[in-house]
Order: sequence, then C-alpha cells, then structure tokens
Amino acid sequence: MADKDKKYNVLNASRLSVAPMMDWTDRHCRYLHRRLSRHALLYTEMVTAPALVRGNALHLLDFSVEEHPVALQLGGSDPAELALAARMGAEAGYAEINLNCGCPSDRVQSGRFGAILMTEPALVAECCAAMIAAQPVEVTVKCRIGVDDQNPEEVLPEFLARIIAAGVQRVQIHARKAWLDGLSPKENRDIPPLDYDLVQRMKMLFPNLHISINGGITSLDQAVSLLDQGLDGVMVGRAAYHQPADILCAADRRIYGATGPDTTAEGAVRDMLPYIEAHLASGGRLHQITRHMLGLFAGKPGARAWRRHLSEGATRPGAGPELVERALAEVTDLTESASIL
Repeated sequence: MADKDKKYNVLNASRLSVAPMMDWTDRHCRYLHRRLSRHALLYTEMVTAPALVRGNALHLLDFSVEEHPVALQLGGSDPAELALAARMGAEAGYAEINLNCGCPSDRVQSGRFGAILMTEPALVAECCAAMIAAQPVEVTVKCRIGVDDQNPEEVLPEFLARIIAAGVQRVQIHARKAWLDGLSPKENRDIPPLDYDLVQRMKMLFPNLHISINGGITSLDQAVSLLDQGLDGVMVGRAAYHQPADILCAADRRIYGATGPDTTAEGAVRDMLPYIEAHLASGGRLHQITRHMLGLFAGKPGARAWRRHLSEGATRPGAGPELVERALAEVTDLTESASIL
C-alpha cells in the first residue's frame, strides 16, 4: 500500500493535537514535533482554497509521510472551490481536511473566510457537505464560540447543529470569541475571556460530536485534566510551539498509554540532523528549520545559549548541522553541570 493511501487512526490521534498556526506550523515544524511525539495529531498552516484551485499552488500541499498523522487546514467560503481543494488534499495523502472558521485576521475576513464564517452557519454547512461529498477523507471544523456581539450561548449550538447535519463528526473549538471589530489578531489570542464551561456544555448537548478544546492550554497537565473532564481532545497552540518538549515529550505515555521511555529534546535534535542535511543538500537554508527549534530547551539549563547559537549562527552563509551539534554540546555540558550542583 502506498504511504499516501495508508489509513491513520486520526480519531485516537486527536486526543492531543498541535493547532494550525500561520507562519509556524510548516513542514519543518511538523517534522520536529513528530520527533517528540509519535501519536499527536499535527496540522498544516492554513492553506487557502483559492491558492490551490485558482493559483495551482500545489507546493503548499508538500509534506513528508513521516509527519503522519497530519491534517490539512483549508480556508475558504465557496463550496465548489473548497470541494476541489479538499479533493486535492485527499489525493496528496492528508489524514484529515479541516475548515478554518476561527482565524480573525483582516486578510482572512476580506476573503470571507475564517472567524467571519461564524456569522454564516448555513454557508459553513454547505461548504462542509460539499467537501465531504467530494472525497473520502474526514472533514472537520475549527471554530470560535462566536464573534463580536454574538451571544455564544445562542449561536454556538446553532452553528454546531448545522455542521453536524452536514455530516461533520469532529470539531475543534477555540473557547474564546473573536472580536473582528476592535482587536488585532494578536489581541484576539489573549483578550477575549476563555469559556471552557461553554465548551463542556456543548459536549453535553451534542454527546456524539467529538469535541477538542483549544485556547489558553499551557501544559500537558492541563491537557490531561481537560480530557479527564470528559472532552474528547485537546488542541495546544503557542505552548506547543514555544516549549514543544514540555508538551510533547511525555504525551505518548500520558495521553496515549504508550510504553517505553519518553522522548527527549536532546534525542529530537539528533534525529533532526539527517533531515537538516537533506534540506541543505536540496538548496534550503539552516534557519528555515532551526527557527522552529529555539524553544526545545525552554526552562532548562543552557536554553539561552541554545537560542543564541541558533538565532545568531543559522542565518550565516554556509551554516550547517555542525552549528546545531555545537549548540547541543553546550546545552548538554550546562545540563550536566547543573545536575552535579
């Protein structure tokens, strides 16, 4: 069976996922995260349906089969266009196709997709139905609890009911409103208050809907607690990027019940070296990969030295894996010194 035709247990993987994040969760980031967890579900950055269908930007679908299980997130609002883009994603080998109904950026609003779609549940349902009919891979939706002056208690149940009727069985809910008028995308990640209780109530109201919660989750302990409270999945965003080892190294054991030792940041770095060599050999630059590795030792002895080595050296002409090895050696030396003290 070809790798792109393999079936992955996405339902189990979605117990813990790394959120799609623009400019962050590219293929190099995902390859790193897969070195830390064998089971967590990974997502692409948002790829717009117009870029694929009208722009023929098929390079945006590139990924390594070693990233699996990995999901493609699409942005758009035209059902026919999204159906074609979803088919392209399925043919490329993605294990899930996700529709973005949560991004609050001005650029996304102007394209009539992202969080603004929370105001058009009938259109979202039409888009989902078209995507489901066009290809065999499961279609999911990532949304907010509402936007602007909407009352989440009223609009979120209607939104979920509509997409369930269209055939959606899994959803990821960012437990904040998006304020499209008055807050920047950055402010929208922090200022609107979290409402985990509302997401819990949605699980009670729609018990057969697989609900992952997103927003403000900063530790693996918190993720485990939310699963223990009855939610089906937890999606972690910035914490998984800025401190990936803290979120992912013990995830296979604690979330998925895997046996054996946890992965380590040091081991992940060593596993990345052949990948780095191959990327450089194909004409890539070191910093395209190492920018995603800066937080690997966050909170540990040597973290500052690690970041300094990579951020100062990786953009220099000719920088290669030996820079990463030197940085790792310094971290290891400092870690050993701290353990002796």
